[in-house]
Amino acid sequence: MIVHTVTSGQRLLEAVQLVQSDLRVQVLFTIAKDVFNNGVEEFVESLDGGVVLPWQQAVNERFDLAVAASLGSVHEINAPLIVMEHGAGFNKFVPRTPGRRVAGARATYGMDPQRLLRDGAVIPDAIVLPHQSDLVRLARQCPQALPSAEVIGDPIYDRLAVSLDDRALYRRALDVRPRQKLVAVSSTWGTESLFGKSDLMSRLVRQLPASEYKVVALLHPNIWSAHGARQVRAWLADSQRRGLQVVQPQDEWLGVLVAADWVVGDHGSATLYGASIGKPTLLARFPSEDVDPNSPLGELAAVAPRINRYQPLATQLTRAAAALKPEHSQRVEERITSAPGQFHRNMRRLMYRLMNLRQPASIPVATPVPMPFLTPYHGG
Repeated sequence: MIVHTVTSGQRLLEAVQLVQSDLRVQVLFTIAKDVFNNGVEEFVESLDGGVVLPWQQAVNERFDLAVAASLGSVHEINAPLIVMEHGAGFNKFVPRTPGRRVAGARATYGMDPQRLLRDGAVIPDAIVLPHQSDLVRLARQCPQALPSAEVIGDPIYDRLAVSLDDRALYRRALDVRPRQKLVAVSSTWGTESLFGKSDLMSRLVRQLPASEYKVVALLHPNIWSAHGARQVRAWLADSQRRGLQVVQPQDEWLGVLVAADWVVGDHGSATLYGASIGKPTLLARFPSEDVDPNSPLGELAAVAPRINRYQPLATQLTRAAAALKPEHSQRVEERITSAPGQFHRNMRRLMYRLMNLRQPASIPVATPVPMPFLTPYHGG
């Protein structure tokens, strides 16, 4: 398992669980270099004693299978390679290089030839796609990689979907009182993110009475990695004193989406996942020029209302819930995965095929997401 960032490591755990109990298989981890490596060692060390190989040792040995959720340096590993996406599909364009003019259409990150090819050859032996429409996009952007692509599904959507029946338990775990409403505020990383461009978290806790609303912030792990936990907590301290609760990097967060009454977010995966399971979703930030309009996020942008800075937030939340139509959520859900409920079965089949092993007799299924846990705020 090639871990680049905390985000990619969390995604890889969906694959780890499919093989880790097989007595014929030894799961090892290695950390690949990445600009967001901060916090990765702690993440890997938290995996209950998993064996971690130094990168230089990993590239000098032969393995029966390698799995990654990012593409940096993976060509150095000597093994059949599976590459997963590390979020909810392939949504964002490859960032522009400052000062350089771009000729032609921008490629979608993760489907671009500059990452999938090396010396003209396709690096991964298998490229995991969540949706059939991704085959069309991949054929247009990197046709050489199409023979390696397989539509497998989306593990996080599958697990969120099977958790919804127990929503009351997730709300109880977050201490949401019977008459309270839960607002999940999600932010990806970067200068164009909700966290980078908006004071929305502060406005939410100032405008929404704590007796009626609980506001929980979901921050992309790269925010914590880039700025450091101490700085992030300092920036949020005033809002936390006013009632904002923040999911820490080590805490479970998917259950917050299950429990939420609304999701307010930006162009990150958490916002998209919330919308896909039927939560009224409002966009506070959405840099359209950076998002592929043919992606799941492009679909969300077409149906989700935008936050209006000059209107009361409680009014906007109420209107969004009243205006939500089943077909809106269905449109987003249908773009997240074309194999709902099948990721774990499809992914295990792929992994065992590349290892040239017969699968165990059991049938893997999506399990509910863990109950969320929020670290209490102990600031001044």
